[in-house]
Amino acid sequence: MSTASVPSFYLYGEPQRDVAEGFVHVESLDDRSRPSEWTIRPHIHRDLNHFILIAQGGGVMHAEAAELRFEAPCLLIIPAGIIHGFSWHRESRGHVSTIAEPYLRHLVSRDRDLAPLFAQPHAVILPSEEATAAEHIMEVMAKETSWSGSGQRAAVESALLALMVIALRQGHLRVAQLPRTNRQAELVARLRERIEERFRLREQVKLHAKALGTSVNALRQACATVVNMSPAKMQDDRALLEARRLLLYSELSVAEVAYAIGFDDPAYFSRFFARHVGQPPRAWRLARLR
Repeated sequence: MSTASVPSFYLYGEPQRDVAEGFVHVESLDDRSRPSEWTIRPHIHRDLNHFILIAQGGGVMHAEAAELRFEAPCLLIIPAGIIHGFSWHRESRGHVSTIAEPYLRHLVSRDRDLAPLFAQPHAVILPSEEATAAEHIMEVMAKETSWSGSGQRAAVESALLALMVIALRQGHLRVAQLPRTNRQAELVARLRERIEERFRLREQVKLHAKALGTSVNALRQACATVVNMSPAKMQDDRALLEARRLLLYSELSVAEVAYAIGFDDPAYFSRFFARHVGQPPRAWRLARLR
């Protein structure tokens, strides 16, 4: 199975389509999961992020190559573009909120403290008082998204921001303390887009800098300030993500995976993968497919 055969959905089970800029959707966990026997198979949303409140029960989340077991009460956070699936306990209860990527980025641009929330998939354990508050917020969002009364968008946004603050504080997430400018953040966002389109070319940092109209030093400084990593590591991380996906979700050989992500020498790719992941690709694949 290739990564192209990993389903890409709008909401789970619905055909892919363009996402409205301010799209927010809320539904009960039961409504989405019971029809599929409490198992959500691996899939991907290109432009949608999830906040999932587990008020009762628990289960297992598969996100890319990772497996995360969770118990209520907690919030699961899944960024757009991540292959993910779930196996829920049948007694599980909660809500699934879905937020359009452009809208989420707009909220984050207004308060950079929120940026770490969707850096990677994770679970935030909630104390009982915060779990009760989060459930109330989800119920408010569900009610507000079901009609179009005056002030509806403001009500949804205030509820969503309140939920994000709970997740941020209970997850003890922090951003780098270095000052961050909008110009640097914009530059890194443009680099991410370019890497997404061209990571298979394995281009040098100086070529990225030239294409973005900046110097190598300025690009490196922006990446260090905004995401605390180098441009080269950003490119390597994207290549490794694709390699993991192909190893897990396709039948390509290790050599074919190497060629698919832009390596001319499969042996060099194997050393690269082992250096970053801790295992050669063949051993890594076997360990996860047992």
